[in-house]
Amino acid sequence: MTPLYARHKRTTLAIATAVAAGALLTTGLTTGASAQTESAAAKAKLPGATVQLSAAARTSLIQQADAAASETAQQIGLGAKEKLVVRDVLKDADGTVHTRYERTYNGLPVLGGDLVVHESKAGKTEGVTKAVKTAIKVASLKPQVTTAKAEKQALTAAKAAGSEKTTADRAPRKVIWAATGKPTLAYETVIGGLQDDGTPNELHVITDAATGKKLYEYQGIETGTGKTLYSGTVSLNTTLSGSTYQLTDGTRGGHKTYNKSHTTSSSAGTLFTDADDTWGTGTASSSTTDQTAAADAAYGAQETWDFYKNTFGRSGIKNN
Repeated sequence: MTPLYARHKRTTLAIATAVAAGALLTTGLTTGASAQTESAAAKAKLPGATVQLSAAARTSLIQQADAAASETAQQIGLGAKEKLVVRDVLKDADGTVHTRYERTYNGLPVLGGDLVVHESKAGKTEGVTKAVKTAIKVASLKPQVTTAKAEKQALTAAKAAGSEKTTADRAPRKVIWAATGKPTLAYETVIGGLQDDGTPNELHVITDAATGKKLYEYQGIETGTGKTLYSGTVSLNTTLSGSTYQLTDGTRGGHKTYNKSHTTSSSAGTLFTDADDTWGTGTASSSTTDQTAAADAAYGAQETWDFYKNTFGRSGIKNN
């Protein structure tokens, strides 16, 4: 995935539209008639306001975008070696659809290649917002540096940051690094173990595949802010995926908080995502967002995990 933020050193990029979080949990969070009844003004949506998508509607839009990905790539002027991979979609009240894509170049993931295509209700492409404007082009896809050297450099970077029990979670993978400077063939190595504060480590290190120079590093385990309804402002462990934060707690069994869109369907729903890692408003959830409910749910799961861990030494209720 495209790493565009770092824990200690962040790069601000110009993605103008965020991935819609939608609404999660069902009823039971609002109290009193005033909280349960929307005013006429609240019901009147502005043309550019994001609408609530059901799981089925979201899936349908993603499938449509995926089927038209090649045509869309041509329409927005991508090169012959570039392909689009659909990641998420949101829809405005006026019918405008915003689809977030990642890119590949000759089959390799482009880190920093995120873009959002804006399409009118009639299906016409109105514009595109790119994380970086640089054209993706690499002279050679043959690395001059071995994977072993890239892994060694990544381990060194992790130890320098104070990590303990550092190991590579998997072999370095070839990528195109485009988030900063000229697009470059590179390796991405993910290092596990523990950070200096004892939390799990997921350090991503990007190494130039031609020179062996470290191009970038970022921590995949993040700490967000949850503004809950019942517990006030709390810390939430989240995961950075590209330029988007996910409500996934990598420190507690990979617990995920999903958007069920106020339904009782058997589908898993949509994983909650956010652009700035601040979840909820501290007020009761509404018809347009349920991040507050999600923050309460995620925090409750954290506290439950910690209770079983600290009291019984168990990793979760099932100790798995």
